[in-house]
Amino acid sequence: MTVTSLRQGTLALAAICLSALMLGLEISSVPPILSTVERVMGASFRQLQWVMASYTIAMTTILMAVGTLADRYGRKRMFTIGIVAFGVTSLVCGLTGSAAVLIVARFFQGMSAAMMLICQIAILSTQFRDGRERGAAFAWWGIVFGAGLGFGPIIGGAILALASWEWVFLVHGVLAVITYLLSRAGVQESRDPHAKSLDVAGIVTLSLAVFCLVLFVTQGPVLGFTSWSALGIIGLSVVSFAGFIVAEKVSKRPMIDFSAFKSHHFSGALLGSMGMNFSFWPFIIYLPIYFHVGLGYDSVQTGLALLAYTLPTLFVPMVAERLSQRYQSGIVIPLGLSVIGVGFVLMKIGSLSTQPGSLILPGCVLAGIGLGLTNTTVTNTVTASVSADRVGMASGADTSARMISLAFNIALMGCILVEGIITHLRNTLNMPESASLRLFAEKIAAGDSQAAAGDGITAALVSGFGSVMTYGAVSVFVLAVSSYLVFSAEPGRRECKV
Repeated sequence: MTVTSLRQGTLALAAICLSALMLGLEISSVPPILSTVERVMGASFRQLQWVMASYTIAMTTILMAVGTLADRYGRKRMFTIGIVAFGVTSLVCGLTGSAAVLIVARFFQGMSAAMMLICQIAILSTQFRDGRERGAAFAWWGIVFGAGLGFGPIIGGAILALASWEWVFLVHGVLAVITYLLSRAGVQESRDPHAKSLDVAGIVTLSLAVFCLVLFVTQGPVLGFTSWSALGIIGLSVVSFAGFIVAEKVSKRPMIDFSAFKSHHFSGALLGSMGMNFSFWPFIIYLPIYFHVGLGYDSVQTGLALLAYTLPTLFVPMVAERLSQRYQSGIVIPLGLSVIGVGFVLMKIGSLSTQPGSLILPGCVLAGIGLGLTNTTVTNTVTASVSADRVGMASGADTSARMISLAFNIALMGCILVEGIITHLRNTLNMPESASLRLFAEKIAAGDSQAAAGDGITAALVSGFGSVMTYGAVSVFVLAVSSYLVFSAEPGRRECKV
């Protein structure tokens, strides 16, 4: 490798890692400020859910389109557009005083985040083709992304304590400028010469299916899950998803090439991708509320406690990369998911203890270790299972699996939390079922300190979180087993080291 190419590769990796840092910070630094947003903007629990869900739905809406556009017009071009858009939308998020505007801005921020994320993976896969060099690049990407996730909670809490919540978003304006300059200097342009047209039918049907699914979960408790309105929403989601499958089958250049699922490595890794988002990622949205209200931590203590959940993701990806070089990814991915599951089991047991912190924090550490084992291994396995000219499609499928399952589970965990609180209030405080009870439970779930005052109310919150922890544990164990079985079904049990 020449000095010039080495320098260019270093700058490219720096741009990829800094953009990954922004994405990591944006995920983990926002949850600690949600209770402040609720108080300052007068946001409801459902609006707080949509602050996070709109971001993930938006990513799902365009990420496959971005993969196709990046393949066709150039991955560097789409990456730099995403950087600029992320910086601008972050400024809008930080300057607004309206919950509705924040939700809309988060939607567009999610779109720009999808542009960056899918191009990060594609650029790493195309610009670093040597096996060891590629593995090291993905490891650094995972480490920096983990650093953003790991330090995001304490950064969010510190910003809240020392400045104001707006700076959690505004800081990305400065980072975006630096990232843009690095990408212009270091990232090489690459494209798929066979990419021809945008799959509009696939984009529309998939987006509508995901939006209606999340809408059904969030509005179902109010409308009634068996009401005609709710059934119409979920029916439209099912029909749209069926339409998406048909659209992909007939498209000459589909967003998702279903023939890729013939690879057990591709399919098994996607199940691992979903497993993280049925457990670890959606729970991070609600965990700050548990620490703040359930355990009585202040904002800085909550940020420090969240480090137990996210900091392992800073150190484990390098270990995961070495394990993947030595063992099959079909072992590392299910193992990582299982460790997440054990972490959730410990958290569940801790929630029932008179000293919950004694097991909650160790459970958080285990869950973080499991995430670190799984995250980069999944991404590397997915992209390694297809040809170089279809990396955009593969990374888009991976991100789709992540974002669809994340958007769904943010909504579903919120629903489980509220229902758990309602059940506890009915059974222990003899409160009758009513619309006002649900509204009261949603205020408790949102971390409203006044609504959650009193030992009985705090116990209801903890009980609701116990139900969420149980759901997370069961879900991730099921997907761990499913992933292992799919990997094991590979003809000849070929070894896949990535």
